[in-house]
Amino acid sequence: MVLGQTQDHRHRVLVAAAKNIKNWFVKVRKIKAIYHTLNLFNLDVTQKCLIAECWVPVLDIETIQLALRRGTERSGSSVPPILNRMETFEDPPTYNRTNKFTKGFQALIDAYGVASYREMNPAPYTIITFPFLFAIMFGDTGHGLIMFLFGGWMVLKEKPLAAKKSDNEIWNIFFGGRYIIFLMGLFSMYTGLIYNDVFSKSLNIFGSNWLINYNRSTVQHNKDLQLNPSSEDYIDYPYPFGMDPVWQLAENKIIFQNSYKMKISIIFGVIHMLFGVFVGLWNHMYFKKRINITCEFVPQVIFLVALFFYMVLLMFIKWIKYGPKNDLVEGPGCAPSVLITFINMVLFKPAAKVGQCEPYMYGGQGGLQKFLVVVALLCVPWMLLAKPILMMRNRKKQHYQLNNHGAENGDVEANMGTLQQSGGVTQNSGHKEEEENMLEVFIHQGIHTIEYVLGSVSHTASYLRLWALSLAHAQLSEVLWNMVMRNGLAREGWDGGIVLYAVFAFWAVLTVGILVLMEGLSAFLHTLRLHWVEFQSKFYAGLGYSFQPFSFEIILDAAQATTED
Repeated sequence: MVLGQTQDHRHRVLVAAAKNIKNWFVKVRKIKAIYHTLNLFNLDVTQKCLIAECWVPVLDIETIQLALRRGTERSGSSVPPILNRMETFEDPPTYNRTNKFTKGFQALIDAYGVASYREMNPAPYTIITFPFLFAIMFGDTGHGLIMFLFGGWMVLKEKPLAAKKSDNEIWNIFFGGRYIIFLMGLFSMYTGLIYNDVFSKSLNIFGSNWLINYNRSTVQHNKDLQLNPSSEDYIDYPYPFGMDPVWQLAENKIIFQNSYKMKISIIFGVIHMLFGVFVGLWNHMYFKKRINITCEFVPQVIFLVALFFYMVLLMFIKWIKYGPKNDLVEGPGCAPSVLITFINMVLFKPAAKVGQCEPYMYGGQGGLQKFLVVVALLCVPWMLLAKPILMMRNRKKQHYQLNNHGAENGDVEANMGTLQQSGGVTQNSGHKEEEENMLEVFIHQGIHTIEYVLGSVSHTASYLRLWALSLAHAQLSEVLWNMVMRNGLAREGWDGGIVLYAVFAFWAVLTVGILVLMEGLSAFLHTLRLHWVEFQSKFYAGLGYSFQPFSFEIILDAAQATTED
């Protein structure tokens, strides 16, 4: 009887405890975190108060003081806590305020390296450049629409999806980057309209500006027919938006698209790198490093503009000057290759005249190109030697001023032998330290110069991945349509609908699995590399460490994740 009552009492106690066990765990973890933090405090000399040093965001100081005042009132203490700002020589942590929209983009930047304190943060610019460069490689309105709808669904269902707190790592990655996916899909729809590419097919919205002037018998008896842009086959103005849909039927579609996408890849790449160099100017100005402006920023800009931005200008000159309705000298057949022109420019090789065609695009081009190459070459020793030489001169100037200042004020005279002996040791050690420091400066500047000069060439070529992946994506989409979907659409008879139903399901699975997921992941990684290496290497060091605030939410989430593991 007694044993039964005892067992029932234990059962009731355990049931009551089970109802509150989660709240108890939360309270215990909070108390443990508080006391663990208090253990980091130091006792005052009087051993009547605790002293601690911590990092606090400047904008939150008033909020923290208000919280301390509220805590004092609730605890009934008569002595309020004291919060003082201190000067320190330690490097402060970096705290970038984010919201649910910018958090994903900031995570991409922090994965490369946390910005140093007060260093320019590339995340705000990445919000636009990242999905745009991705869309250049993933330019298909249909595939972009799928990605846009998926990202939009996660954004609209944000609160219920976040409340589930799934432990699936893959899902958490997708959900954490929902706004990135949303923007990548939106930008891909835009570039898909520019390419006029929807599931490898073109939209004839405004009507083609090319006219078929052949009669029926000519079309039926000739396999290949050519449309001449210099004749009545082409209207004088281009397609209103994007590519003309007639290129979908052209045999030379790939040749035309290759030239177009290759050039826009270089154009956007050079602009992206130049923008990165100019962002670095703000770092130099904020940290008041004028020597970096004159010895690094200026020659870097001149080097990049003299060679690669000039190549971009040649592309625009070629597009504007040469056309099918111009004279023979300015016709498409006489348009020189920009690549060959650039190679001859670097090698100081004169352009050869072919037939009646002019060797250069404009007058004085040969002399200007030689001048630009010489200027670019002069920028190399400028970047390599100017900064170390100026630093050596400034140090000698400082030593000279210190020595003169000491002599004028009359230093205490000591025994000459002792003075020479001690002074000689100090002077020799000082010279050794200066020589070692200057040697490090020369080595560092040499590495930095070689990296920038060679990197300008390799990084410009690296942006050609925009063209390569865009071409690969378009060709895979076209192959999938021709090999799968066309067979279902070409089927006739009563069973055509059944076959089309099965073929469409197979085509849809391959489209989502290969062209959206796999190709999307590939384009994402290539875009990430372009930002980390080609863009951020121009100004971003990423040698800081992030600010870790005392937060119950972070502590409880970490404890819950540890418990689940």
